[in-house]
Amino acid sequence: MRRPNRADPATERDPGADAPSGSRGDEFALIERLRRRFETGVPAPPGAEEGIGPRGTLDIEVGIGDDAAVLGLGANERLVVSVDLVAEDVHFDLGVGTPADAGWKALAVALSDLAAMGATPRFAVVAVASPPDRDLDDFGQGLAEAAAAFRCPVVGGDLSRAGALVASVTVAGSLPNDGRPALTRSGARVGDLLFLTGPLGASAAGLRQLRAGTTATPESATSIRAYLRPQPRIAEGLAARRGQATAAIDISDGLAADAGHLAEASGVGLSFDGLPVAEGARLEEAIGGGEDYELLLAAPDGGSLRSAFLEAGLPPPLVVGACTGEVGTCRLEGRPLDRAGWRHQF
Repeated sequence: MRRPNRADPATERDPGADAPSGSRGDEFALIERLRRRFETGVPAPPGAEEGIGPRGTLDIEVGIGDDAAVLGLGANERLVVSVDLVAEDVHFDLGVGTPADAGWKALAVALSDLAAMGATPRFAVVAVASPPDRDLDDFGQGLAEAAAAFRCPVVGGDLSRAGALVASVTVAGSLPNDGRPALTRSGARVGDLLFLTGPLGASAAGLRQLRAGTTATPESATSIRAYLRPQPRIAEGLAARRGQATAAIDISDGLAADAGHLAEASGVGLSFDGLPVAEGARLEEAIGGGEDYELLLAAPDGGSLRSAFLEAGLPPPLVVGACTGEVGTCRLEGRPLDRAGWRHQF
């Protein structure tokens, strides 16, 4: 999930305050209701075969509620599947970017969920709906560039008409059956250290600079590229799993929101000593801007994690804090971390 680009994070802090009349609440409440329904199941229709159950016959290791699902495939590997949807004027702005940028982003943000599980991308299926005046050849070019960059071929999809450009991307990855679990949001333990794979706030700063028409500088170019062409941390996710990370989540909705998800899923508190802020970004953009796609990791110590990153030729992750026994809470330098971040309203 990602925060849309058009809202100011400072205005999105109460998930229910501005819900439209008749609303059922924010997206996370809706996801939880649907998760319970799918896990409980519903009565079979007349004549339907009994005995399959809501989970079917699949070996489901991780289901609804994490960054991706993990399914057993037999003796050698597990399938990891996730789906992400991006919509014009919600997740990307064609006034400041191109359809090719939107195509890149559509695949990249879906792959970020695989990165958070420590999975290797295998393939993607893309469904696109668009008005007739959008340049879908350009969109497809950006999609193809991302597929090549992240070694994730697009193997099929669908096209339709719509009032705005919308793309739904389903990605599949794999995990070896090597005795190590998938990275999930729920594995952190009290005393684990917290790490980030990079500084935060660049994407939000890039969008701000694009909308302000900032004169291009090397600094602004880096931020703008972070917004238009995000980089899923696939290699970092693989290294984190090898390096004995206990939990992971991608920072797509903003650190404050996503840190809260990890804390709640793991039954711990998170205490941040400080945050690495991207050059040109503001602290509030690092906390609640979203769309950074760095990984927040927990691990019992930094030695194994650092070694795994260095062996993969990656910069070592940045130590930013530790897990505490204050369940479900997040603090920055001792103060409560405002749960800014994006929540769709339904």
